[in-house]
Amino acid sequence: MNRLTMRRLATEIGSTPMALYHHVRDKEELLVLLLDDYAARALRRPAAPPADPRERVIAAATAIHEVLSACPWTVDVLTADDLLSTSALWHVEQIVDGLTECGLSLDDAVHGYRTIWYYTAGEIVVRATAARRRATDDRPTYRDRVFTDLDPTELPRLAEASSRWGPLTAENTYATGLQALLNGLLTTPA
Repeated sequence: MNRLTMRRLATEIGSTPMALYHHVRDKEELLVLLLDDYAARALRRPAAPPADPRERVIAAATAIHEVLSACPWTVDVLTADDLLSTSALWHVEQIVDGLTECGLSLDDAVHGYRTIWYYTAGEIVVRATAARRRATDDRPTYRDRVFTDLDPTELPRLAEASSRWGPLTAENTYATGLQALLNGLLTTPA
């Protein structure tokens, strides 16, 4: 949230910082209002959520991911962890409820939601940051230069994948990762 300034927000919405302060007390109040408005418009509830609790968790997390991916600055705000949109809570409820119906205690379901949120937010932040960097610089990335010179005797697997590393890590694997994460959350400890 520190990277978000009133100036940056004003530019994003086509206004000036002083005009924003005329309507809101501070940056946090404005951010909450913007988040809630965006969530209310973009994060739609399905007419009938999936009956299967596992599928309900996947559907709600995927909906959150899609909406936030379309507007990545919102993730910067939400990672402050105390600003949230009440319009998005229905989806959070679906995740927590689905996890409890899959056998987790309420406390574990809340922790499970947090794990899914961290995965979702992290995935969006990494992709958005990488896209911003690639948009402003067409030189080979530092990663590309490092992977070109890997010593196959020291790092055999990475050296083997080095020519495909960029395209592989650019693939959208959110759904696969979410499934794997959910499998782990729902595994009963031995």
